[in-house]
Formats: sequence, structure tokens, C-alpha cells
Amino acid sequence: MCRLAAITSNEYFSPMENILALNTMKEGHDGSGLGLVLKNLGGEFEGLKDNPILSAICSEKGLEIMDNYMESLGFYIKHVWKPVIRNSPDIPRHDHYIANVYEYPKAYQDRSFKDKEDLLMNTRLTLRNMGEADSSIFVFSFYPDILTLKEVGDPLELAEFFGLDNDPLKAKIIFAQGRQNTNYQIYLYACHPFFIQGYCTMTNGENTAFIPIKEFLESRGNPGYMGYNSDSEVFSHILHYMARELGYPLTYYKDIVTPLTTKEIQGRKDRDAVLMLKAALRPLCIDGPNCVIGFTPDGTTFMLQDSKKLRPGIVGGVKGKYSLMSEECGLDRAVPERDKTEDMFPMKYDMVIVSPDAREVKVWNQLKG
Repeated sequence: MCRLAAITSNEYFSPMENILALNTMKEGHDGSGLGLVLKNLGGEFEGLKDNPILSAICSEKGLEIMDNYMESLGFYIKHVWKPVIRNSPDIPRHDHYIANVYEYPKAYQDRSFKDKEDLLMNTRLTLRNMGEADSSIFVFSFYPDILTLKEVGDPLELAEFFGLDNDPLKAKIIFAQGRQNTNYQIYLYACHPFFIQGYCTMTNGENTAFIPIKEFLESRGNPGYMGYNSDSEVFSHILHYMARELGYPLTYYKDIVTPLTTKEIQGRKDRDAVLMLKAALRPLCIDGPNCVIGFTPDGTTFMLQDSKKLRPGIVGGVKGKYSLMSEECGLDRAVPERDKTEDMFPMKYDMVIVSPDAREVKVWNQLKG
């Protein structure tokens, strides 16, 4: 199993809060990797929210290739963030860990945001293709107001390696995963969280329906539905496909990945729509156990379980700060001042949804709709 630590807040906070929560849940991950995605960035990024950030790891050769390619497209660097590395004998250091903030090419500055999103995704995919064969370039995200860090090693040791305990890097939404290496070779592209065009998920579990889901997504004609070095990457792509491509509301994500029986659907007021979703998108039904945590472009965060409910998950907090965690001890570390009697443990029909800026939290029940 892996361990998940997500925090959403109306104030900026450090990723160390997530990492220390992961450390309290250490029995549930083996220290084989850390993934961080930060959304709604503060500090030196606060005035750069409209500019895309390229989060990558490069060799010397890869950095030169990347810089030349970005310049050829008309992207120009506006700001650079690099962690202050503290070398560790247990962590195989790469040459460059970067988060470059760019100005859009002149030809795109007046284009729609959807056009810009597609440009950013296609650029990321091209760079990935350029560097994947020789591991000279790893690109995890290229999007405004999103920063991603991933590396192999123990989360707490990696926090020190990246100097996050002394860095003013902060955000209002931070997802972190401590990896348990079970199904795949340790590989950076297999590390959660996964991000695509504003949508992000991370998962604890095993998606045994991976192959049919992967094949369905690949048939949609979207170049971003690729990679799949982890069976959990499909969760972010299902979310993206459901919300951005089909335009459905967030709660239908639950109906798609864990569909009700036909008899159960009859109790829903929107039964006709739910029945159509079940029939048309049946290949996207997951087969867990899985606990899924995600966020959407507006800053809504959520947690859901599949019907087997064999992976831990808890949500709790106070108005202005909520945490979505694998275990109660992680929640205790992140928000110790909360009323524990109000903690939520989503079950097979539940989807816990936290509104943007952590204003409120609700439990949406799939049977009632």
C-alpha cells in the first residue's frame, strides 16, 4: 500500500506539513518514493499565477535539449525556482531539478485558455518523448500555478534533500504520496500524484481493471492519455475525460468509476442520466480496492472509495483547513485542533467533497444523488 496526504487551506502552508503527516503513517509506505503536487502557489510564485510552470528533472544534456526546444517554440523564461539540494548517500541525485515559469509564445498570448492548455500539454509530451529513452528529461507538469516534485527515496529524507524544511515554498493545496513499491519497477513516471490540464489524483490501492480502462482512454484520441507506468494514472485521466471533455459535474465521477446496480439507480432523480453514463462509460468502471483523492481546476478536493472499501481513508479539519489522509494519525499531525467527532470515513457510496479555499465539506451519497 501507499500513503496519501492531501491538505487544502485558505492560507498558504509548507509541503513539510504533508511530509510530516506521511512520516506518521510510515508503516504504510516503504520509503521508495515521494510525489508532491502544489496548487495555488504563494511566495515567489504568488504574482505569476497566469504563467505556466514547467516542473522537470533533467541531466545536463537534457537541460540543453529542453532549453533549445522551448526557445524554438517561443517560450521565454520569466522566473526560475530550483531547490537547494543537500546531498544524501541514499538518494541518487539528478543534475537539475527545476520549475521554470514561462511567458507564452507571442502567437498564443491572445488565444483562448483551452488553446493554451493544449499547447502546454503537447509541449510536455514532446519533451517527455525527447528524454524518456535515455532518462535525460522527466517532465511532470506544465501548467499555470502548479508545481510538481518527484524523486525516489524516503519522503522525510527527500524533504531534507530538497531543502523544503528551509524553503519558503508554499501553496494552498498540496498533495503528497509516500510510495509503496508493489506492482512496478521504481520509476519516476510511476509516482503519484498524476496531473493533466488542471486535474490531479493520487490513489492507494490496486486497479485490477487497468487494461480495459487504459484501452478505452487510449481510443479517445486525446494525446495526453498515455504513459501508464502506474495502473493508477488512469484515475486522473478518467476525471479529466469526464469533466473537461464531456462536461459532467464532479459527482458523476463517482457514478462512472463505481457504478450503482440498475436497481439502485432507480432511486435517483437523475436515473436516466446515470443509466446512460453506466451504459456508455462501462469500460471506466474500476475494480479495486482503491481510495482516490483528487482536485479539480477550481480548487475543489475530494475523496472516494470503491465498493470493496479495503483501503483506509479519512477527512477532517476546521473551516479554512481540511486534510484528506490515509490514516487518522496523519490527520492528527496535520490538523490536531479539529473536532474529531466530525471526522469522515467515506464508505462505498460516499464522496467527500471540500469546496475551494476549504470553506466547507460535505458528504455526497451516491444512492441519494
